[in-house]
Parts: sequence; structure tokens; C-alpha cells
Amino acid sequence: MLFPFDQRGVLDLCAELDAWVTRIDERILPRRWEGRLRRALEAEAVAASTHMEGVPVTVADTLKILANDPPEAVSERDRALVRGYRDAMRYVQRRADDGNLTWNRELTVGVQDRVLAGDRGAGAGALRRRAAWVSSTGGEVVFQPPDHEQVPSLVDAACTTIEAAAWHPAVAAAWLHVAVAAIHPFRDGNGRTARVLASLTMYRGGFRHPAFTSLEEWWGRHPAAYYGAFACLGDTFRDDAEVTPFITAHVRAQVAQVRELAVRQQRDGLLWIALENLLDELGLPPRLANALYDSVFGRDVTTGYYRDLADTSAATARNDLAAACAAGLLTPEGRTRGRRYLPGPRLLVLLAEQIGAPEASERAIAETLAKRATAAATPPPPSAQV
Repeated sequence: MLFPFDQRGVLDLCAELDAWVTRIDERILPRRWEGRLRRALEAEAVAASTHMEGVPVTVADTLKILANDPPEAVSERDRALVRGYRDAMRYVQRRADDGNLTWNRELTVGVQDRVLAGDRGAGAGALRRRAAWVSSTGGEVVFQPPDHEQVPSLVDAACTTIEAAAWHPAVAAAWLHVAVAAIHPFRDGNGRTARVLASLTMYRGGFRHPAFTSLEEWWGRHPAAYYGAFACLGDTFRDDAEVTPFITAHVRAQVAQVRELAVRQQRDGLLWIALENLLDELGLPPRLANALYDSVFGRDVTTGYYRDLADTSAATARNDLAAACAAGLLTPEGRTRGRRYLPGPRLLVLLAEQIGAPEASERAIAETLAKRATAAATPPPPSAQV
């Protein structure tokens, strides 16, 4: 078998993931919040995965790039890579949704082409045709992938294996992730392609909530664990490398991510409700929650960004933000096209009153919401510890 493994050590964790499918239900929160949740998780996954490959963008940068209001400090190349990764994620979901998805070389190459935003100079849309090495940040060669002549048949073998496998989706996602990384089929974009394909495996397996398809954000916060998990491959490619350690690390990370996001979904949903209630009391439109939500988390808002979030006209966006400033919820900074909006002097004060926080600070508000969220996000039956 290509990249053999023993899955017995993760079966309890897979059962917990199955239980979470019915527990994580974003419909218990306002429908308006569903889009923001998906947008936030998408941006965090894109930012984490691209940042891991040396693209210096933050979540705030990514949110604005994907809203067609990119920061001037981010280069056009990096903007294209951010959009490319997002497009790759959406591409595989469309393919899964149409019911005709088949694991094959064309799918793999199509994902990599989108990940690299079609940059032919970087090898987008083609298997590599020369030798490759995987190096550490210090420049030391840490892994020797297979010769390029072997790549086509190895990609085909991996696709055939995953297409026929009857493994749990979390196990299949982990296996495909490590297989693509080991084969290293492209000149560039191998890690990002592997992570998108792993997310697709979960999505196709019925785990469609973004909590199950945004593992990139977890790996981005735990890079040492991520890169350390590949140690089971050794320093030179072998198609019989035993990858149980990677499978175990990947499934454990998947469960840990879902546990965290279950609480976060409740916490941020409660914040959204509090913001809408506050706006209602002040006679302001509920769509302004889009701007205030970002402000609470320390992200500045521009008119173009807010317009995209609220799906409204430029004039309405300007009027909304002006009204929020008049109410003390936001504070403008800068002029004309460079203007951005920061938290206003009354935002935290009124929000703390709204949720019953002991003081008007970000920390007190976050802790109050987290306590309520933890109580609401009832976990499934206990399983092995992550």
C-alpha cells in the first residue's frame, strides 16, 4: 500500500467528529451572522496557509483583499496569491457540490493552478519536470522528493487510492495531505495544494461546516507541530513510508480545531446579537454590526470594505459610517479615500452594558462572552484527549 498507516489510535477521535456534525449548527444564531462566520473562517484559513508559505499577509489584510479593498502595503503578487488560494478552496467545493467529483490528476493540477493564481512562471497548472528539494528556513535540505519522472504515476496512484478508500473522511484527509506533500508534484504550491485537498476530503465526506474545513488556521498557529508531523517521511522519498504519526497528528488537530471553533461560534454569535441589539436601541441599521464587529476585534474599517460586507451602495455605506461616528461607536481617521474607521469612545462602554460585562474593556467583554459561549457549546461525549 502507498504510505501505509494504522488508524486504530484515532477511531475515538473520528467518532467525536461525527458527533460534532450534529452539534455544530450555525442556524441557532442569526442568519445574518452565518455569512460573516463563513467569511471570517475563510479569511483566516487563507491567511494562515499563504503565510506559512512566506506570503506576509494578516487576517485583516486578507479580509480586505477578498472584499476588493486591498491594503496598499500588500503587493499585487501577494494579493493575487491570497485570491488564488480562496478561489482554489471555492473551486473544490463547487466540484464536490455538483456530485461529479472524481479524484484524478486533473483535479490536483487544477487546484494547484488556482493556488498559484495561474502564474505560469511559478509552474502553475503543470506537474514539475525537474528535481526538487524541501529545505528548512535555514536553507538546509530536509527532504528529497521522488524524481520528476515518477511524479505522474505517483499522483495517479494517490488519486486511485483515495478514490477507492473507505476510511473516515478525517483519516482520508490526513492521508491525502501527507501523500501530496511527500510526492511534491509541483515546482511551487505543494503545501497549499495539499491543505486545500485535505479540506476537500472533509467537505466531500459530509463535514461541510467551515469548522471542519478550515484546519489551515490551526496549523498556522502551531507550525512546529505541523512541520514536525512530516518527520515520519524521513529525509528521502519512500512510497512505503509509514505515516501513522502524521495521521494521528492531523486528526488530533482536526478535533482540537472543532472544539475551539464550537466555542468561538457561540461567542462571536452572542457578540453579533449584542451589537444588533445595541444598534436597535440607538435607532441605527442592523447592518452596521458588520463594521462594529471588526472594530471590537481591533480591525479598522474602510468605506469600501464595509460596503462589500453590508452589500450596499457607496452612498449608504458612507451615511451608515457617519451615523456610527455621530453615535460615538466609531471614530474616523484620515481623509477621503484613505479614511478608516476605528473604535469610538462609546463602543465598549455600551457593549459592556449590553452584555453585563464588569467593565468596559476588550478583555472583560471577551471573558463574559466566552463564559456564556462555553456553557452553550455543549461538547459531545468525552473521547481521547487531544
